[in-house]
Amino acid sequence: MSTPLLLQALAGLSLPALGAAVLTGGRLRRSATAAEAREAELRRELAELTAERDALQRTASCDPLTGVWNYRHLQLTLDREVERARRVDPGAPPRPLALLMLEIAGFDAVVAEHGRGRGNAVLRDLAQRLSVEIRRSDTLGRYGGEEFLVVLPDTGPEGAAHVAERLCWTVRRHQLLDWSPAGPAPRRPVSGNGLTAAVGVAVLPEDGGHAALLLRAADRALAAARAAGGDCWRSPADAGPAVTGGQGVREAGPEVGPGAAAEPVGNSRTGHGGSSRPELAGAVRSDPADAPRTEPQQIPGTLSPCTGKATLTPAGAAHTPAVAAEPGS
Repeated sequence: MSTPLLLQALAGLSLPALGAAVLTGGRLRRSATAAEAREAELRRELAELTAERDALQRTASCDPLTGVWNYRHLQLTLDREVERARRVDPGAPPRPLALLMLEIAGFDAVVAEHGRGRGNAVLRDLAQRLSVEIRRSDTLGRYGGEEFLVVLPDTGPEGAAHVAERLCWTVRRHQLLDWSPAGPAPRRPVSGNGLTAAVGVAVLPEDGGHAALLLRAADRALAAARAAGGDCWRSPADAGPAVTGGQGVREAGPEVGPGAAAEPVGNSRTGHGGSSRPELAGAVRSDPADAPRTEPQQIPGTLSPCTGKATLTPAGAAHTPAVAAEPGS
């Protein structure tokens, strides 16, 4: 066969193969485009499912009234932090862990005067205000009614005392919604805002080695603070015979005069450290007229309700901290 005939035969055979290759390439490009569109659709659906999951997780873990963590999340957090505190090298003491049980008194008068709706608004505003008084690593949640629980990892007795003192002061000096400059004429009590806080303090390992014991110890301490008249904090040791009179000062604690100011003690915002139980007295109710007109050190809060390492929607947008009243007002 001559060369021209061979070339013509090869050209005739290659044309169908070339057409098939072009068709195959077109199909592959269309398949790739469809796969990319499908992948984008799947990613969009995955993002929507993730957002819905985070919203459901947030709803299941947050208190709907106050916007802070609820009882379920508090139990899970406390169990996790207790296990973390006890996870140390053999022979080493457990890491410190403090638990505060806080009860707010005085809401009955607010509800009686303004109604349940306004009372709930005041409770939510106060819960938001308390949440900025602790560290980002701490957990504040509603335990039930007007009771709140605060979990303080890596916090000893001294740091827990500082936080309890500051929370009592915050409740006492909180600016109620009705007393804002744009609101109606205020009908303020003679001293403070009519709200007080009683705080029970329990520390691991001194007061218990697991969550149930810590909760029981904090509840006993809260009962002692309530029996002392509120507006103070107590430890489980104060629930015994050491609590005397209305002041409930520890036997080993420093003397506190009748006109002593009940201002926050120290600043434990950046660390509530301490490994030994301090010989401190609980907060003492004092007359605001006798208290010095000094403003405690104000440090911007970093905690938002319902925040943490979980993939939850940040609650900073819903955070509406109130402005505390001037100490001398």
